[in-house]
Amino acid sequence: MTNDQYVNPFDDERHDFLALANDAGQFSLWPCFAAVPEGWTAVFGPAGRAACLDHIEAAWTNLTPTAA
Repeated sequence: MTNDQYVNPFDDERHDFLALANDAGQFSLWPCFAAVPEGWTAVFGPAGRAACLDHIEAAWTNLTPTAA
């Protein structure tokens, strides 16, 4: 087995990602190959992991969830 088989898909920079948001104003980094979970919407991407994280950092200015 190679080390590539142990890479967490959320850490694997070889894949494209989405930045997701939910109704409570929370954000998540999500790999494009996985279905977007119910209650979440893609708000950025597909793009590289770093670009999606930059978007999340810029957009998620208040870590306190809003009332949904």
